[in-house]
Amino acid sequence: MNGKRSVKIFSGRANIPLAKEICDYLNLPLGKINISPFSDGELYVQIEESVRGCDVFVIQPTCTPVNENVMELLIVLDALKRASAEKITVVMPYYGYGRQDRKAAGREPITAKLIADLLSQAGTNRILALDLHATQIMGFFDVIVDHLFATPVLVEHIKSLGLKDIVVVSPDVGGVTRARAFAKKLNDAPIAILDKRRPMDKHNTVEVINIIGEIKGKTCVMVDDMIDTAGTITQGAALLQKEGAKEVLACSTHAVLSGPAKDRIDKSPITTLIVTNSIPVPPERSPKKLKILSVAGLLAEAIKRIHLDDSVSEMFS
Repeated sequence: MNGKRSVKIFSGRANIPLAKEICDYLNLPLGKINISPFSDGELYVQIEESVRGCDVFVIQPTCTPVNENVMELLIVLDALKRASAEKITVVMPYYGYGRQDRKAAGREPITAKLIADLLSQAGTNRILALDLHATQIMGFFDVIVDHLFATPVLVEHIKSLGLKDIVVVSPDVGGVTRARAFAKKLNDAPIAILDKRRPMDKHNTVEVINIIGEIKGKTCVMVDDMIDTAGTITQGAALLQKEGAKEVLACSTHAVLSGPAKDRIDKSPITTLIVTNSIPVPPERSPKKLKILSVAGLLAEAIKRIHLDDSVSEMFS
């Protein structure tokens, strides 16, 4: 990659396989960095090569363990800043704390904003994010944010399956915009919406009420930005099957898959769960129906465009 400055790519420990795949795509070596714990749990970080005057990209999804990965990223940023990197871009395939983007009740924090402030103060000049849970998070930053979408990667795979009579299903009203964008790329497929109610005093619980749209005899493709405990997606799939759906697939960018997610998905009517490798999924959390697609090419192309001062938005036009 040519450009005004030398480019270097580093990775935290959260998703090294993805970082290596991105580097392979760009034909660049992964930067040398030492990240190791002290005996008391504190992290030690040392950048093991010069970054002075360089255009540096740091790849780190802040997934489980969230707090550890956030702190690790902040320390890496501080080390790069003090090593005189000219420009630092944080590549966040997954933005932890993204669901805490507003106050839903009194005396609650807006942690998504806090994380944005911490990243800015630690030394990043730019953020490259993938499918943020809420688009307003872009406005939480005092630095430039490029927001990518995994839709092209997911849609390409869906098209390769040769499915007929597709209906794209949003698991809630808030996901309608995402579902419409997905459906548009599937030859303007119709959409349906699951109307749900989530108890205010309970987290990771959901109650599905009814379906808005026609799904009987159709192949339903449920689309969401993330799947955590899988309560929403599996209850929705059960309701779609009950109401006459021919088949139910699920697509999600971020496979958080915590707690009972694996068992819920394995026991659900979902035939295939299609996700990306924005978050690593260890075998003990991997459902049998899981299909993982790579977003390395998508992220690598965005990194290349940022480095060369080319348009990122044109990737989706």
